[in-house]
Amino acid sequence: MKKPEPVQVVKQRRDALLGALVGGIPYIQFLGITFDRRGDELTGLLAYDDKLIGNPMLPALHGGVTAAFLEVTAVVSLSWASLWADLEAGVIETDEPDHIVLPRLPKTIDFTVDYLRSGLPRDAYARARITRSGRRYASVQVEGWQDNRDRPFAQATCHFVMPHKDQPSNG
Repeated sequence: MKKPEPVQVVKQRRDALLGALVGGIPYIQFLGITFDRRGDELTGLLAYDDKLIGNPMLPALHGGVTAAFLEVTAVVSLSWASLWADLEAGVIETDEPDHIVLPRLPKTIDFTVDYLRSGLPRDAYARARITRSGRRYASVQVEGWQDNRDRPFAQATCHFVMPHKDQPSNG
């Protein structure tokens, strides 16, 4: 019987894969989005920055930034969910983080945002819920909030074409 790996080793492997996934999307760094991982659940964090303000008179987060934040959270969450099983099965090696070969990202078919209230000049959070994920198609709902999760400032419904498993994005 194989001895279980130490918890810290498992966490490092998961964090390396998430880092490779997020690091492969330059727009994420431009917007300042990071992800908090708790087990297989991800929460997106859009750290406040003056460059994200669209209307300085209110001030309010730019609508395009809000939409991009929700879409990025949906794409990363969907990709993470599909990578999770492979990671846990040992199919993905994370010993050399610079050499992790990731599959292609899902491609957006459509994306609908509901702006429920102005995004205030402060940090924002988002979490995605995958409502359907098949080999070819996925549907995701995302909710963004700031101070109170029960009071979202925006929500989105997204549909994606899923990449073929044998199409790597790098390498």
